[in-house]
Amino acid sequence: MNVNKKIKTGVALLASAFLLASCTAGGGTSPQKSPVDYVNPYMGNISHLLVPTYPTIHLPNSMLRVYPERADFTGDMLSGLPIIVTSHRGSSAFNLSPYQGEEAGLKPVINYSYDHEKIHPYRYQVYLDDNNIDVDYAPSHQSAVYSITFEGQGPAYLVFNSRNGQLKSDGKNISGYQFVDRKTKVYLYAETDKAPQQCGVLADNTVKYGETSVEGKDAALVMAYGNDVKQLGVRYGISFISEEQAKKNLEREIAAYDVDVVAKIARNDWNDALGKIQTQGGTDDDKTVFYTSLYRCYERPVNLSEDGRYYSAFDGKIHEDGGRPFYTDDWIWDTYRATHPLRILIDNEEESNIIHSFLLMAEQMGTNWMPTFPEVTGDSRRMNSNHAVATVIDAWKKGVRGFDLEKAYVASKKGIEEKTLIPWSAKPAGWLDDFYKEHGYIPALKPGEKETVENVSIWEKRQPVAVTLGTAYDQWCLSQIAAELGKEDEAKHYLRESYNYRNLFNPDTRFFHPKDKDGKFIEPMDYRYDGGLGARDYYDENNGYVYRWDVQHNIGDLISMIGGDKAFVSDLDSMFNEPLGMSKWQFYSFLPDHTGNVGMFSMANEPSLHIPYLYNYAGQPWKTQKRIRTLLNQWFRNDLMGVPGDEDGGGMSAFVVFSQMGFYPVTPGSPTYNIGSPVFTDVKIDLGNGNAFEVKANNASEENKYVQSARLNGEVLNQPWFQHSDIAQGGLLELEMGPRANKAWGVGTPPPSAAPMPQ
Repeated sequence: MNVNKKIKTGVALLASAFLLASCTAGGGTSPQKSPVDYVNPYMGNISHLLVPTYPTIHLPNSMLRVYPERADFTGDMLSGLPIIVTSHRGSSAFNLSPYQGEEAGLKPVINYSYDHEKIHPYRYQVYLDDNNIDVDYAPSHQSAVYSITFEGQGPAYLVFNSRNGQLKSDGKNISGYQFVDRKTKVYLYAETDKAPQQCGVLADNTVKYGETSVEGKDAALVMAYGNDVKQLGVRYGISFISEEQAKKNLEREIAAYDVDVVAKIARNDWNDALGKIQTQGGTDDDKTVFYTSLYRCYERPVNLSEDGRYYSAFDGKIHEDGGRPFYTDDWIWDTYRATHPLRILIDNEEESNIIHSFLLMAEQMGTNWMPTFPEVTGDSRRMNSNHAVATVIDAWKKGVRGFDLEKAYVASKKGIEEKTLIPWSAKPAGWLDDFYKEHGYIPALKPGEKETVENVSIWEKRQPVAVTLGTAYDQWCLSQIAAELGKEDEAKHYLRESYNYRNLFNPDTRFFHPKDKDGKFIEPMDYRYDGGLGARDYYDENNGYVYRWDVQHNIGDLISMIGGDKAFVSDLDSMFNEPLGMSKWQFYSFLPDHTGNVGMFSMANEPSLHIPYLYNYAGQPWKTQKRIRTLLNQWFRNDLMGVPGDEDGGGMSAFVVFSQMGFYPVTPGSPTYNIGSPVFTDVKIDLGNGNAFEVKANNASEENKYVQSARLNGEVLNQPWFQHSDIAQGGLLELEMGPRANKAWGVGTPPPSAAPMPQ
């Protein structure tokens, strides 16, 4: 099944039932407004500090993505019109520049002043006001169509540009390729609804008519249409296989030059995808934040299968897909936490195909190491740790099949054991890895000590605490897979290794503290600031306050180490109230990813996402409920600055989706969910096969954010968590909400943690 699939009848019936109900329910969705109408692609387009969100036009998980190319949202100029964005947050491959006027004004890429821009996930409209050109655009999965209206005087032109590649024309149509990197090409085939009068190569500010092929940097072809053409239709296909395949993709998906028709189909596809979760209650802004966040979760990974074949940059070859789509462009360090668990709920078949793709990548790379940052150009091995192992066991524990668990175990194990743990490296294991296996932690350099270990990046450093904690979690995940496969000795071994975080715990400070190779804590240490740029000498992107809680698999043991429930809650509270201790510009000058601050907590970076739910483990779930609502209101809003940090194509947005629904997967690999505070009075999730899970939060509102009592599938629930098995075949979580905390609810049974360390 691929991304063109239509949602089953059950989803359509579910959506219809909810739309009907909301006609009569106060605060519900109007019958004229469907889920995609709530999506605001501009939300977060102005960053608080680093990378903003991009207003992306695409279909769910599809190969073709575009967004307007400009310096940032506040920029006055567009750099031509986009053809395809080949990677999340990447620049456009190929470019289209319509032009009307004197030929001398032609350039390989024309910069436009613009106005009246309208962006929906399925359509882009903009007026190029200095040039008096109106643009309308709609995408399909591997093709798209433009309608371009020339309102001025003079001859009309189109300029096609390949930033680094080749373009050619047969006198009417355009084809070519662009290098994405040294081995990966993306191909283009484009047609127009009117034949040009002539075609030529644009070089050195001159059009050389009669020349129909150009190659190199900023390779540009000009199609000249004369004075009488006032409107042009342009349709094109893209491919990672060949120009011929790009043409086939176009012919399969778009039959005419009708933007309205393509946009209508795309709109329906989005409503099918977003409609898997139906909401009632809340405000229009709540729904906009929710459905915009859900839309972001479909931006990556992308389906590269084209008529049963796909190009893999992991070996540079074309493969048969065997009837299963091949996915890539998945930044797993970001997405394993919540995006993959969300997909398990709303499309577990696609999640199975994605994990299957990971296993193909491992084989194709020749090492059989599980990928960590698979992109269109291959595995970039960014960030740290090997968290694809978490996606494997989380899916398996929640009943997802369709991939080979034994192969996944081998590839995950090899990725952890044979590949170096050094961040941002794809080299084989070496001295630091041997040290970790012997001593159970990555050693930090002493202040002033020079790096001597090969492959350690001058910029990214060792990140010893982050790597130790992340690897301990990965080893816990590996132990769970081994147990599923009946490998008892290996399961016990990796379970013991999963306690390695203890080796860096400083009992005097109750923080995870870097140690040198001699086993001594680095002193002096300020957990707010120390570690250099991005705290990478010790942590990664976040400071010691955030990594204090990075033991997702064993919160119960962390509570014991800190000194029990009371001390744990006190330390959690103190993090949210610890001042920066310096000006914001000073703090962010060396911790630029650590934005969205509430004290030392960073809402803007993924290692923080599970932290607000940790009160559930220490007998004060009401504080989780309060904190979640506060964070959602503070940092996720329906405006241009409504996302606090790098969103990373669903990495952060999935936290919003889960949290607004009222529950969250704190520990991928444990088939459990923590209860928070639902924003909506009713949420229905289509689980497939006619099953639905409903969260009914009676009286939920901005004021009524506290759980008073709960029932799960008709039974009283007095714990702040539930199991996936309780809802896998459908279920009902019913919460009574109120304005004051019920401090007695949910305190008796904390969510589960890892098994005790084997002797």
